[in-house]
Amino acid sequence: MSLSTPPTTSVHRHPAGRRPWWRSRLSQGLALAASVAGWGAVALPTASPALALNAYCQVTQAAATAKEDLRKAAFSGDQAALVEYQAVVRQQAEDLRQCRNRQWPKRQAVWVRLYPCDLQPGVLEAVMDRIVNLGYNEIYVEVFYGGQVLLPQADNPTVWPSVVQAPGYERRDLLAEAIEKGRQRGLQVDAWMFTLNFGYSYGLRSDREQVLALNGRGQSTYTYAKSGASSNPDEVFVDPYHPQAQADYARMLGAVLRRRPDNVLFDYVRYPRGVGANSVVDSVDDLWIYGQASRDALLQRAANRQGQELIRRYISRGYLLEADITDVRTLYPDEAEPLWQSRTPSPPLPADAKPPEPAALRPQLQAELWQLVVAHAVQGVVDFVKMAEQQAQRSGIRAGAVFFPEGNQTVGTGGYDSRLQFWDRFPTTMVWHPMAYAVCGNTGCILEGIRRVLSMAPTNAAPLVMPAIAGIWGQSTYNRPALETQMEAIRRALPDINAVSHFAYSWQDPEFDRVRKFCALNNSRP
Repeated sequence: MSLSTPPTTSVHRHPAGRRPWWRSRLSQGLALAASVAGWGAVALPTASPALALNAYCQVTQAAATAKEDLRKAAFSGDQAALVEYQAVVRQQAEDLRQCRNRQWPKRQAVWVRLYPCDLQPGVLEAVMDRIVNLGYNEIYVEVFYGGQVLLPQADNPTVWPSVVQAPGYERRDLLAEAIEKGRQRGLQVDAWMFTLNFGYSYGLRSDREQVLALNGRGQSTYTYAKSGASSNPDEVFVDPYHPQAQADYARMLGAVLRRRPDNVLFDYVRYPRGVGANSVVDSVDDLWIYGQASRDALLQRAANRQGQELIRRYISRGYLLEADITDVRTLYPDEAEPLWQSRTPSPPLPADAKPPEPAALRPQLQAELWQLVVAHAVQGVVDFVKMAEQQAQRSGIRAGAVFFPEGNQTVGTGGYDSRLQFWDRFPTTMVWHPMAYAVCGNTGCILEGIRRVLSMAPTNAAPLVMPAIAGIWGQSTYNRPALETQMEAIRRALPDINAVSHFAYSWQDPEFDRVRKFCALNNSRP
């Protein structure tokens, strides 16, 4: 749990009339609803079409439609269609594998949220089919988010509710089924999990109130979020030093790892993102180090009693007085000076020399203590994700960390980004997933964020860097270029990058996402 001091330095649109096939889904989604429910007959193609893939490893319109027709028929009870559908799925998995081996990037992933309605017959298959149609060979399934977990409630040894709770579905294992059906289609299936953001429901638990991170103004991250100081009122963060937080997370992570995902991604490895003046940490009270567990760990960073007493006084008041220095000398006269981790002892004074005057020492000690408490807050985040990664490693599953490229920046003179996300200290054995979501109307700011990560990665043990970009195939959106424009810019400018992810599948197929979310695929509602 040793620490070092943080550094102080600081349009493409698809041609008119030719929208991509994956952008026109409402009518197909309604047709899917009828076929999944067994309404109406479905005409079968006479033979499976050749699965010709384009430069992005995406299938043709004809191949996508033919496979969808086979899936509809198969789940309407046609056994011949089922056999043919399974053969097409296997063939496309092989075609995708060969295409990704030839084409850049070798790994192309998409972020996916699953819904209870995906447990209706044929729906999860349809989701995976459409993802493969778009050329992805890896998916990040959102497993722990918003204070709920994608595990059956009956097999959920955690304090969080299950995503799937409806009668008749509560014992279904949506994560395990997604892993199975994804792999059948040649997909790597990874578990994407929030980390220190335990969710709003966790903050409501009276038996976990002491686990939440606490700042110097007496606010927990729950009351802080409710006050409007946080960028998202549903985000509630825990004290990473609290053993109960560590135990709760480890139990839940263990249950996820038993499903054997290909990889696990840890997101929200940070503190809350404040808004306005709260977006900058520039005083001790701003830090989430006032929970009992974090305070105790901070005091243990003292190397002697003078140092411990000065730490105590500094965090209680937010600054030092000259009298504090005089007091600790009187209380502990056998110690030459206050010491703590990251503080180098001064050379011994000559026998006849007097120690420096408190007035001369106070500014230096106060500045050093500021760096100490910031480093302590940062180290809690780093240690927590290290703990999670080690648990995954013991299961033989590789871990990754998701972060903002600018989350570790300094602000002004002595201030820090409120997230305190010092990703450059994350283990290099993890895959680094920088969220290159910057918006400037072109690809320049997106490339800048990725370059920053590459420049700060250690050269002696460089991690695999797999940027996450946001957007839609075939059109610009939210002032971001189309995905293919962003992809081409990365390929040309950053040739060492050979793995990219896209946020999010719901952006690519919004109508289908909506009907899945609200169970419009069937008259019944799980």
